[in-house]
Amino acid sequence: MKTIGVLNGPNLAQLGTRETEIYGTETLEDLEQLLRKEAQTLGATIITEQSNHEGIMIDTLERWSKQGVTGIIINPAAYSHTSVALRDAISGLSTPCIEVHISNLYQRESFRQHSLTAAVCQGAICGLGFTGYVLALNALIQQSNPTSLTHQKADAVTSK
Repeated sequence: MKTIGVLNGPNLAQLGTRETEIYGTETLEDLEQLLRKEAQTLGATIITEQSNHEGIMIDTLERWSKQGVTGIIINPAAYSHTSVALRDAISGLSTPCIEVHISNLYQRESFRQHSLTAAVCQGAICGLGFTGYVLALNALIQQSNPTSLTHQKADAVTSK
C-alpha cells in the first residue's frame, strides 16, 4: 500500500482561527480527515505531522524517506521563503515531494512570492485551499503507479 506523508509547517495548527479571511475556517484536523478519506478511496494511507520548528520538519522528511514513504506533500508555510536548510533537505530526498500552499502566494506580500523550497519539489500548488492538497495526493499516487503513467502517456499521444 502506498503511504503519503503530509507535512505542515509553522502556524498551520492554527487553521480555522488564524487569518480566516486568507485561510478559511476549516481546521488542520478537517484537512487531515479529508486527506485520509481521499487516500482510502485511492488505496493509500497518509501520515501527518505539523511542526513550528524547522529542524523537526527536516528530521521528519529524513525519517519518512528512510521509512519508504511513497510521496510527500509539504506546506512549509513561511519557511518556503526563508529556509535554505529545508530546501536542502527536500533536494536530498529520493522521495517525490509536492509543495502546497492554501493561499495564492502571488496575491500576497512581495516577500511571499518567491519560494526557495518549491524549486526543488516535483511540483507546487498554491491558492486552491484544501483542494490543493487533494490534487497533490492524487498526483503522487498516480505517479507512483507505473501502469497509470503509461496509460496517461498513451492517452496523450492518441489524443493529438
